[in-house]
Amino acid sequence: MPRMNANAVNPGAGTAELAPLMNSIGHAAADAARELANSSTQQRNAALLATAAAIRANRTSILDANAQDLQGARERNLSAALLDRLLLDDKRIESMARGVEAIAALPDPLGVVTADWTRPNGMRIQRVRVPLGVIGIVYESRPNVTADAGALCLKSGNAVILRGGTESTHSNRAIHACLVAGLRAASLPDAAVQLVPTADRAAVGYMLGSMTEFIDVIVPRGGKSLVQRVQQEARVPVIGHLEGVCHVYVDRDADPGMARSVVLNAKLLRTGVCGAAETLLIDRAASGTLLAPLVTALLDAGCEVRGDETVRASDRRVVAATEEDWYAEYLDSIIAARVVDGVDAAVAHIAKYGSGHTESIITGNAATAERFLTRVDSAIVLHNASTQFADGGEFGMGAEIGISTDKFHARGPVGVEQLTSYKYVVRGSGQTRS
Repeated sequence: MPRMNANAVNPGAGTAELAPLMNSIGHAAADAARELANSSTQQRNAALLATAAAIRANRTSILDANAQDLQGARERNLSAALLDRLLLDDKRIESMARGVEAIAALPDPLGVVTADWTRPNGMRIQRVRVPLGVIGIVYESRPNVTADAGALCLKSGNAVILRGGTESTHSNRAIHACLVAGLRAASLPDAAVQLVPTADRAAVGYMLGSMTEFIDVIVPRGGKSLVQRVQQEARVPVIGHLEGVCHVYVDRDADPGMARSVVLNAKLLRTGVCGAAETLLIDRAASGTLLAPLVTALLDAGCEVRGDETVRASDRRVVAATEEDWYAEYLDSIIAARVVDGVDAAVAHIAKYGSGHTESIITGNAATAERFLTRVDSAIVLHNASTQFADGGEFGMGAEIGISTDKFHARGPVGVEQLTSYKYVVRGSGQTRS
């Protein structure tokens, strides 16, 4: 692994030190971004493949670093959900490496001509994909974001400045070292992927408000308070989502076995991810046959159910839901459940309480499914599938930086294509405007 810079172990930079430190990072990133924009597909792919090899070769070092982070997290009494986000094991490290390789295998998004036309005066105009430039990513807990974000930005020709959470400091440094090894193997600048080397919280504020000269876009990935702060303080465009209040609607025409399987998976596969289902909606016409089995299955699996009056009547273990529960992103083994009067009532509930992230309908009726898929205005809508598929890797994008609930530029999983912009290339033969 490459030798770490002395700043990399600095627990906190003083106020006087922060500006020159961050500006140095910004200048280096801007220079690297220009070099990356003109690098070849082969060179960037070589860096990614070398990164994947370094991740595998340094598995033990990464696990040792992660063990330090987990110990610190336990001493701070972080929740089980946050510990799960932080945890790395052999399977997750291999998944990281494969994710980087999958990104390398994707088509190069740069230089793609997305439109091409010729004007009556003979000028040819093309719209061509180009990198965004320098991307700042502020994230919490999950150390795999270091690999995913670094690889996605590298593939799309962007330099990236990573500011991970203090709880994953050691893991992030170990993974970042693998990315630097990959860059060096392909003769690309180390500064193409930089990790902010200080734990000083003021570094985040500096990125958001004082680096507009260097950073072109900010991507937050973490809890509600982090995303709110980024959206409120950032002086550059932000790509991100505030919450993942995801719904599963079980329609009257749902297959009971499928409904049970999908609901349990959507809620409980990983409760701490933004694609986990937080609200279960059940068609009143199916409540006599589907409600009790679904609620009982959730409760028996260790999930707390907070329900309306009808749901509470199905099992005495159900807790009464409050108005706040319909807005809640639990990120835990808790789900809110409500009986609704058909698909239109489900759509109305989602419109009022949802966060525009991911919603699923379980039904065997194609017309009902299309009505739901068309009318629900969320970044991802699914038919007969778990909301846990709200993931760039599962979409065949290799990985993702996050799920965007914005309605401009990028929406849904943010992968390599979403990390590009475009420019217009105009070719003439001496034309002048009259």
